[in-house]
Amino acid sequence: MKKKLVFLTGAGVSAESGLETFRASDGLWSKHRIEDVCTPEALQRNPKLVLDFYNARRAQLKSVEPNSGHYRVAQLEKFFDVNVVTQNVDDLHERAGSSKVLHLHGELLKCTSTLDSSYVEEIKDDLTVGDKCPKGGQLRPYIVFFGEAVPMMDLAVDIVSLADIVVVAGTSLNVYPAAGLINCSKTDSYKFLIDPADFNIRLKNLKHIKDKFSSGMDLLYNELTTYYL
Repeated sequence: MKKKLVFLTGAGVSAESGLETFRASDGLWSKHRIEDVCTPEALQRNPKLVLDFYNARRAQLKSVEPNSGHYRVAQLEKFFDVNVVTQNVDDLHERAGSSKVLHLHGELLKCTSTLDSSYVEEIKDDLTVGDKCPKGGQLRPYIVFFGEAVPMMDLAVDIVSLADIVVVAGTSLNVYPAAGLINCSKTDSYKFLIDPADFNIRLKNLKHIKDKFSSGMDLLYNELTTYYL
């Protein structure tokens, strides 16, 4: 039976493919206030601005490709039972071949309804004011806005709690929910952090690969397939 391997990935993973991140000094939040583009109140107050913001992000996503780190994650499915739990709303993990991806914060290529949250459909083009679901509700990005519950969190906890190996990449152990999720792992599970920055959290069986995602994944791939099968 294959060992269970879980990746917890964040914005740094997508940044290497050229996608703008939110927290970087030159990232998306430097151009837009959170309150204006990523809250339920913003959607009510100025739906066009919110829809246009995510239309731009969707357009940018079409212009980038998965990086080598994404492909390494997918390739590990040959040897492990791999789940990806990601904070990212892009589809780069899926495009690289990962078969089990859980998006904590929603998906950029899907929309839902302000009237019926159970209505979810795939989209490729822009959303505009006046686009409605069958029940007549305005369509909105399938994104977990600030102030909204994270509906996939309980499932993510279940996935991590069963893992034999947990890898955090592209998000530091100081940023939630990744920080909280890794604490849900088994005490004797093996844990890896791929991040070029220092960190000061102590966890049993934790190894820090101090490198960026793509090159760090090369190192991790070799280590896992050599010592952890």
